[in-house]
Amino acid sequence: MSWRELYHNRWTRFVFWALLYLLWVIWLGNYWWLFGLIVIFDHHITRKVKWVFWKKYYKEGEKHNFLLDWLDAIIFAVIVVTFINTFFFQAFKIPSSSMESSLLTGDHLFVSKLAYGPRIPQTPLTVPFTHNVLPSGKESYSTFIQNKYRRLKGFGNVKRGDYVVFGFPNGDSILSKVPAEDYYMFCRLVGRDYAIRQYGPVKVRPMDKKDHYVKRCVAVAGDTLHVVDGRVYINSAPQTEYEGIQNTYTVITNGEQINPRNLDRLGINIGELAYSAQLPGYPAMPLTESMKETVSGYSNVLDVRPNIDTYPPDYDDSYLTIFPFSENFKWTRDNYGPIWIPKKGCTVKLDTLNIPLYERIITAYEGHSLDVRQDGRILIDEVETDSYTFSQDYYFMMGDNRHNSLDSRYWGFVPEDHIVGKPAMIWFSSDQNKSFPKNIRWRRIFKFV
Repeated sequence: MSWRELYHNRWTRFVFWALLYLLWVIWLGNYWWLFGLIVIFDHHITRKVKWVFWKKYYKEGEKHNFLLDWLDAIIFAVIVVTFINTFFFQAFKIPSSSMESSLLTGDHLFVSKLAYGPRIPQTPLTVPFTHNVLPSGKESYSTFIQNKYRRLKGFGNVKRGDYVVFGFPNGDSILSKVPAEDYYMFCRLVGRDYAIRQYGPVKVRPMDKKDHYVKRCVAVAGDTLHVVDGRVYINSAPQTEYEGIQNTYTVITNGEQINPRNLDRLGINIGELAYSAQLPGYPAMPLTESMKETVSGYSNVLDVRPNIDTYPPDYDDSYLTIFPFSENFKWTRDNYGPIWIPKKGCTVKLDTLNIPLYERIITAYEGHSLDVRQDGRILIDEVETDSYTFSQDYYFMMGDNRHNSLDSRYWGFVPEDHIVGKPAMIWFSSDQNKSFPKNIRWRRIFKFV
């Protein structure tokens, strides 16, 4: 008997699909789904119920119904793709330059949910193939059903140096007219009433419907992070200088601009590069170490100086933009910390000086009430306390384009339950600053990350 004949045996097909389904139920950990074996048995063996009720089975020689065939194909695609997106892989597009020159604006990725384990959908009533909005701008989901957070077993845990896709921690509230902006930063800078009046109304999103970000994990739970003159230190040791990390430099020229072709060959995003005739040169050119050496060798370049932001910073209200948004922490984007990354089960002492570090964790991420009295007393869930024990792990994320990245330095820790997955492969990439066909980055297509 051939393999084809063996598979066409109804008992063989039943055993094959029943085993696959059983393994999925064990992985899922919800044994109520075992009742699905009845459906599989009936579909392959008894055939009492037409489970695929929309599908038409044609007799030999019968003319096919074009609309019914397309309906069958569409329903099958929706079911299969939704299943794959939920448990295995999801498509994601790099929307900004915060990860250049590692991941580029216009890269289309497949994100592996198996890397850290897929999350069971908390908001399952969602229009297929959408995340949180429809093309019209309206929400693509209903909060009628809300499940508790649960993550299935994956291949591993988030490690230092990993590229990670996660839900934007501050994305639980958005301003309708500027949904991609940080609502909480707007409120700190211009006041809540003005922000809502100009850019509102405010919409609230469930945790699994926050916008997705991609950054590099630079510190995991239990680590102590310190940034000194732009260099990251973890537990007092300098972190690996990854190839794609870049900072901005002031590039002084002899009055001539650098040939745009040379900049393009280096991989510099020309669309975000500005030349100043008064300097003369480029006040903020993003460069990796290797790119810096190349630019320094150009005949019309006189000097290349690193842009290091020290305290006090060169711009106003910096403490309102740098986490934890307190004047007591004299930190900048290039000189930040030291800061300890909260770890599940660990307990910290609380006081009025360090409470800004943990306030959002206690209230927004772990669901407690917090009241800090004028006399210095701290009440959690209306009980006075001087300590707090964390319920989950947290991570510190930074973009590789260090001076053009809104990351943990600006909004704080990333909770474990916000982790979506790990970029696995670039399946398409295009440059919005170029016209077709030059905009296609052929070398990046089907590139593993």
